[in-house]
Amino acid sequence: MWRVERPRVTQAVSEAAAQGDRSENAEYTYGKRRLREIDRRVRFLRKRLDGMTVVDKPPSDRKRVFFGAWVTLEDAEGKESVYRIVGPDEFDMADGYISMDAPLARALMRKSLDDEVTVELPGGARTLVIVDIRYGDAAS
Repeated sequence: MWRVERPRVTQAVSEAAAQGDRSENAEYTYGKRRLREIDRRVRFLRKRLDGMTVVDKPPSDRKRVFFGAWVTLEDAEGKESVYRIVGPDEFDMADGYISMDAPLARALMRKSLDDEVTVELPGGARTLVIVDIRYGDAAS
């Protein structure tokens, strides 16, 4: 966004400005608006990065659920599900990643193997049992 798109839009605005009357120049008007959007997004992302902490090693107590954990849960019917607790900007349900802000992740935090957690879901409360906790790149 900063190194590719912004310079491209800046060039387009500059070319549009060189054409003369800016008040009726749609390319100039929309280009300036796009530059403001890019600048606003970059400011937002920089503030987000300033507040982030890189977690590059597992916690000292690997028997409890913390940020970055792969957690295997079993429901009352014996069906297992695997989730990884990640930051709010990283979650992707296709990969089983859930945001640490999600109700399920909040219920799992600091829990241990064989603990039961009850989560309120749109379909009603659900009780799950933690059957495995792993740290690393994969839930294998």
